[in-house]
Amino acid sequence: MEEKVTSTTMTGLMYQLYERVKKSIDTLSRMTNIDVGTTPADVVYTVDKVKLLHYRPMVKDPAPIPILVVYALVNRYYMLDLQPDRSMIKNLLNAGFDVYLIDWGYPTRADRFLTLEDYILGYMDECVDFVRKQAGTSSITLFGICQGGTFCIIYSTLFPEKVKNLVTVVSPFDCDTDQGLLNVWSSSMNVDKLVDVMGNVSGDFLNFAFLLLNPFRLMFHKYVDFLENLEDENFVTNFVRMERWIFDSPDQAGEAFRKFIKDIYQQNLLAKNRFYLGGRHADLNNLKMPVLNVFAEFDHLVPPSSSRPFTDSIPSKDKQMLSFNTGHIGIFVGSRSQKEVCPKIAEWLLPRSQKESTKKK
Repeated sequence: MEEKVTSTTMTGLMYQLYERVKKSIDTLSRMTNIDVGTTPADVVYTVDKVKLLHYRPMVKDPAPIPILVVYALVNRYYMLDLQPDRSMIKNLLNAGFDVYLIDWGYPTRADRFLTLEDYILGYMDECVDFVRKQAGTSSITLFGICQGGTFCIIYSTLFPEKVKNLVTVVSPFDCDTDQGLLNVWSSSMNVDKLVDVMGNVSGDFLNFAFLLLNPFRLMFHKYVDFLENLEDENFVTNFVRMERWIFDSPDQAGEAFRKFIKDIYQQNLLAKNRFYLGGRHADLNNLKMPVLNVFAEFDHLVPPSSSRPFTDSIPSKDKQMLSFNTGHIGIFVGSRSQKEVCPKIAEWLLPRSQKESTKKK
């Protein structure tokens, strides 16, 4: 027997809907000023559009070997400091480290001819030397995130004397795999035509391409979740923070993008130990320093099959892999990151961050 919808029932449902909409509007009205990257830091060095940040220590005597965090050129570094209670930067500071970070800035049309040599042999090397000088140490810890980790691998092969420890987090290395959205997408990309036509590769274009790689999860499902949780102020605040980060996408300097896609992704030269930068061989056999390779088991952008082989490709006798059951973004902002990822990285890195009596280079 069908249940009849009475006017009283309908009135009750309408009232509940009204209350929910009202609460949702109240929640959204308070979302006018959502801050990201709030951990205190000072700009201590600039070159062109690149800035070097030095985070203010949170312990009295931080470890003498400083960390230089190198983020990807895509998106912005504040993913590592998205909210105060879920911040990899803050966790590193609280664990007793002295932390610096490279802010690559926003390339303009004038930067279309910047090369990987400019980024790694130029900007990155200048930042490394500044940190070494300021910290009074001959070598530092390079802490690379995603593409920034690939940069750190390359840099460490060319300047091993400047790198005390190398930490890579969800970083592409072996790109001869079909397990990952970026690997699948880049394998068929006509990057020469793209760069020749666009000059700089638009950040909006790249964002749209990434979304199309998994449209249901990245465009539909998450917004359904958003609508279902509109009354939850904490959920909405975190959602807005994440959306701000996702769509804050700098353009990519054309020539640097061209070489990275062709040499690293399409030809897999780094993993084959045949990658050259500025006429110099980025020889993996130079990686004899302590190395920590961190990756996420459910990473849809940089799958474990791309990150894991790095450890077996280097001669270092002090190397370790850490794998976590999370995704590419969750490894930084998820609750697991705060409870497991950051503490385990700190546990490995802290005893290797003690100063040795060596002369400055």
